[in-house]
Formats: sequence, C-alpha cells, structure tokens
Amino acid sequence: MDFENNKPIYLQITDLICDRILSGDLKPEDRIASVRELGAEYQVNPNTVARSYEKLTADGIIFNKRGIGFFISDDAYDKVLEQKRDEFINNEVPRLRRRMELLGLNPSDIF
Repeated sequence: MDFENNKPIYLQITDLICDRILSGDLKPEDRIASVRELGAEYQVNPNTVARSYEKLTADGIIFNKRGIGFFISDDAYDKVLEQKRDEFINNEVPRLRRRMELLGLNPSDIF
C-alpha cells in the first residue's frame, strides 16, 4: 500500500476503513482484520493500526469483542457519512471555491 506523505498513516488507515463502510464493503457486525493482520497486509507497524482502531472505537464506528476481534458498529454508516460530509464541507469546499475563483470558473462551467 502506498501512503501519502502529508497525512499520518494511522489516519489514512482510518479513512480506508471508513471508505469501505461507505461503499458497502463493510457492513454492521462484520468482523474486520486484527491489528496484526492489517499491519501485515499494509506493511505497517501494528501499533499504527492499533492507533487507527482506537480512533475508530472512540468515534463509535467499530467495537471490540474481547478475545474475538473488532466489528463494525450498527450505526457506523451514518456516523461515517456525517463525519465525511462535515470534512468535505469544512475542508474541501472552501479550497475548491478558492481554486475556482482563481481560475475564473463558475459552477455552471463544471456541472
């Protein structure tokens, strides 16, 4: 897996899991790979994956069944959708608007 240099790897792993939830690849109650399995798959330190799982757990997107593994929460889709919409509106839209202004573009030029 190729990771971007400008964003911490644990956040990129978090984003990948969230994207899989939004796409429907991961559904409520699905078991996800263990910390060690995902670390091996992405060739990253398991501590990095553990940090991703801690964030996802704190956000209520996944939960841990002790001794069994991590699972997707029942309301994970709604939580991820709300989170990603907020990020888009607060981070990407202002950058897009500025770029369009610099290039002299109107929404009708694009859509």
